[in-house]
Amino acid sequence: MFSISLGGGAELRPLEPWNAVEFLEHMDRARATVDPWIPWASVSTDLPSATATLQRYADKRAADTGGLFGIWLDGTLVGGTMFTSFDTGSGNCEVGCWLEPAGTGRGLITTAVRVLIDWAIRERGMHRVEWLCDPDNTASANVARRLGMTAEGRKRESYPWQGRRRDTEIWALLAPEWLADKTV
Repeated sequence: MFSISLGGGAELRPLEPWNAVEFLEHMDRARATVDPWIPWASVSTDLPSATATLQRYADKRAADTGGLFGIWLDGTLVGGTMFTSFDTGSGNCEVGCWLEPAGTGRGLITTAVRVLIDWAIRERGMHRVEWLCDPDNTASANVARRLGMTAEGRKRESYPWQGRRRDTEIWALLAPEWLADKTV
């Protein structure tokens, strides 16, 4: 199993179905922070549903259409990042993230997502990397900004969540922009 150091006692590694107990415990800690923005934590509420979430992403990784990666801080799972979509044919992918309060303020998400983007572009030939978020989720938009993404627009009332239709803000970067930035 690979593990990539993110510095400061943090590491990035794949989240697998056998991590379901640890993942569920983490989702329980993260639920209040994550659920206001995305239905991510609400789909993993017990061991069978947590296992199913991890299996779905393991299947996506096996099919080369996505993947889920955890962020561990001092040995505790505190968040993660993922390719929600990964299409080598079109050269497009979407990256996303989540983090529980114990991991905030350390740059873990920006660093972990930077690792995924760099790999997707340099190793897999992705041309376009997208980041989607609720426009009111300023923390998420700030990560997109730090990664050098461009705000491209908004899909109005694009999905229902928690009793109302939500907008989706679209951020993206293109491979030539990423590769031209020598600071990445």
